[in-house]
Amino acid sequence: MIYILAFLWVLGILIFIHEFGHFLVAKLVGVKVLKFSLGFGPKLISRKIGDTEYMISAFPLGGYVKPLGDNPREEVAKKERGRAFIHQPVHKRMAIVVAGPLANFLLAVVIFFLVFCIGVPQMTPVVGEVVKGFPAQEAGVKSGDVILKVDDAKITQWVDLPAVISKSEGRSLQLTIKRGGKVITVRVIPRAATVKNIFGDEVKTYQIGISASGEFVVKREPVYKAIGMGFSQSWFVTKLTVLSIVKIIQRAIPAQKALGGPILIAQMAGKQAQEGFLNLIFFTAVLSVNLCILNLFPIPILDGGHLLFMTIESIIGRPLSVRKMEVAQQIGLIILILLMVFVFYNDIMRVLPQGTK
Repeated sequence: MIYILAFLWVLGILIFIHEFGHFLVAKLVGVKVLKFSLGFGPKLISRKIGDTEYMISAFPLGGYVKPLGDNPREEVAKKERGRAFIHQPVHKRMAIVVAGPLANFLLAVVIFFLVFCIGVPQMTPVVGEVVKGFPAQEAGVKSGDVILKVDDAKITQWVDLPAVISKSEGRSLQLTIKRGGKVITVRVIPRAATVKNIFGDEVKTYQIGISASGEFVVKREPVYKAIGMGFSQSWFVTKLTVLSIVKIIQRAIPAQKALGGPILIAQMAGKQAQEGFLNLIFFTAVLSVNLCILNLFPIPILDGGHLLFMTIESIIGRPLSVRKMEVAQQIGLIILILLMVFVFYNDIMRVLPQGTK
């Protein structure tokens, strides 16, 4: 049950925010919105307020906003043309389309901002194990030492250490350590090593042979600082998402392992929910950034495809023919269906017992 509830929470929030972005900007630029639906298919619940019918539909894997005149073949009464999507200037139509992905990005910013304000568990820079025969042991580093600085770089959490040590490229480093009530300094020369990064690529790094003690503290950030950290964390996830997509295209990451559909999302959401609400909302933020990026792909039927059509229109000075856009959208629909079949297949293969694959 927790998997289903977590899945509905994550998907419901992401879809609502995405469609609300389209809806809000459409209203702001004067476009009449006929329908605002969470889900596809037959409507389960609906209520009309003003010009708009608000609905919850049967199939929750999506949602849509239907503005007046979104179909080029749709006949719009002359008195309503000023409020029809198709009769708006290109820049207004582009603003409406891009508002959905942008809303997902801003949702991630808000979530990360709140997480940093509430407090994030951070691993303290306290040494746990000192590996025998490595530079740290030879320099006299001991279990329980608190690493305060590496050269002039202050160390406030364990995650700061690997980057600083790796950047040394093997040169001698001075560690400032707190041991008991005393502060001492030691010098270490990091040793070269080859490790695999999160994409499975082998990279050269440098190590001194220590591991964390596993101690955590909760660190809360002031509001002014948390705002900037919310944006920077969202941007970091954006870059990581784009890089992951590039790695999949380059086949550095197997698509069978990297891509998943609703079943995988439900499994991951359920797992995060079991580990705590903070983990679940953090996962929601990461997934929101993913949804933002994927929707900007220049595939007809996605927001990115519509932006592509409008960019071409602004360059050539006229809209593409209705026939060309319809053919492109049919191709885009086929691509999406094939992708959905592929991710569903991946999902099923993941849940099947090993012996039945």
